[in-house]
Amino acid sequence: MVSMRASYLLFLTLCFFASCSKEFNDPKGGTGCTLGSDASSIQFDGQERQYLIHIPSTYDSTLATPLLLNFHGFGGQADYFRNETDMVNLSDNENFILVYPQGTCLDGSAHWNPSLPSPDNKSSVDDLGFIEALVNEIAGQYNVDLERIYACGYSNGGMMSYGLACEKSELIAAVGSVSGAMLDLNCNSNRPKPVIMIHGTNDGVIPYEGGADYNSVQSTLDSWINHNNADQTPTVNTITSGNLEIEYIRYANGDSSTAVEHYKIVNGEHVWFDLDVNGRNTGAIVWDFVSQYDINGLR
Repeated sequence: MVSMRASYLLFLTLCFFASCSKEFNDPKGGTGCTLGSDASSIQFDGQERQYLIHIPSTYDSTLATPLLLNFHGFGGQADYFRNETDMVNLSDNENFILVYPQGTCLDGSAHWNPSLPSPDNKSSVDDLGFIEALVNEIAGQYNVDLERIYACGYSNGGMMSYGLACEKSELIAAVGSVSGAMLDLNCNSNRPKPVIMIHGTNDGVIPYEGGADYNSVQSTLDSWINHNNADQTPTVNTITSGNLEIEYIRYANGDSSTAVEHYKIVNGEHVWFDLDVNGRNTGAIVWDFVSQYDINGLR
């Protein structure tokens, strides 16, 4: 895989002119890479790491409760991303703990390192270790179902979800990526892993067909299909969301009854999509998929 370091400034510039620039403009949040007053924090690897957590109104401390991590994009803030993705009500309705971690600063812009130490990462920060420590911290405070921990994210946050699926496969049960990329197709996971991918064909930041810095969507799909031993021939249906045409592609019958799903947004750009498919928005679509699984496969 080609090193990403040469593409940092280009990525950030493109992100500013796409949807990511507004992630600095949340009047209720913090500034730059720092969250507002409602943030929680832990100490990890000599740094204070921040996160936002929502405990569902239906939470019962006597019952193990699933947990979903949702990662902002490069240059983003967890507090704005929480508002943009609109999953708080979903957390209450579906009874899962919702966590928005905050990335650390790189030249004033927050980022995630989804790989083991390598040139693919943006810095030397151990984000994989941070997320494991964060899950342990939250599990020490709440009754977390340790077999039902999920990750999803947008753009660089989608990369982080893929990284967790590969490098923390004993921790994360299933993952979703919205407009993200998988940096290394040689996954270290020793388990089949359910994956849902939502990506636009006109993504100008992480191109659908890939390029010098990013793997294509299809090559990423193929890597998970092969990893899971899923059907090579998918079922394909065309659906609509407003004025968007979507190809819904599903590779089923993987090991432990896992599946790989893809929502191909025709002419879609580099955004967290505002989808409405049978009354379910993007966050709900991701949740509906990942929540079918625990760490052992289909529930």
